[in-house]
Amino acid sequence: MKPAHRFVLVLITAPNLKTARALARVALEARLIACANLVPRVESHYWWQGRLERGAEVLLVLKTTRARLAALEKLVLARHPYDTPEFLVLPLHAGAERYLAWLAASV
Repeated sequence: MKPAHRFVLVLITAPNLKTARALARVALEARLIACANLVPRVESHYWWQGRLERGAEVLLVLKTTRARLAALEKLVLARHPYDTPEFLVLPLHAGAERYLAWLAASV
């Protein structure tokens, strides 16, 4: 294991696979992420505008560097259909050395 403090995971939800794929593709083409995992059929329960809501969404798990976060957030907020899209950043503590080298080389 190697320290991975310069890397992060970003969580985003999208309304459907088409939107999730488009967000992943544009972020990959801009070299803002190394990888996007799309997890379909996530059932979300949440408060929105004072009401309890429920809906099916797709969860995107994006792998990137801290250096690319601001540009990634700007891109997602500009292209996401939600008024208030989820954009959560999880720091990484450690990871496999070869994987982290690949991640760094890919963004």
